[in-house]
Amino acid sequence: QVQLVESGGGLVQPGGSLRLSCAASGSAFSIYVMGWYRQAPGKQRELVANAISGGRTNYADSVQGRFVISRDNAKNTVYLQMNSLKPEDTAVYYCQVVGASGMGPYWGQGIQVTVSS
Repeated sequence: QVQLVESGGGLVQPGGSLRLSCAASGSAFSIYVMGWYRQAPGKQRELVANAISGGRTNYADSVQGRFVISRDNAKNTVYLQMNSLKPEDTAVYYCQVVGASGMGPYWGQGIQVTVSS
């Protein structure tokens, strides 16, 4: 059993910044991918960014240059630094973890991010 606990969401004005965190705990396993997805009302869930063991990262075109994903492997935690936020970034953000042996994916409960003046 793997638990993912997300934190850091909230309300921010356009142009502002937020930092999301997701800590994985539970069964001992090697994590291969840690990432963030988001789902806005009426839209499909989409990949925002992920970080793969070994250092490779991927970003959605819409957040490239504004968001930065990072991992602390010792803490099994992934962060998403979100800068220059836009109203279209408003969504529920979900943490996702995939184990090295194909375990998962595991999902967090979701955290609301609202960008509005």
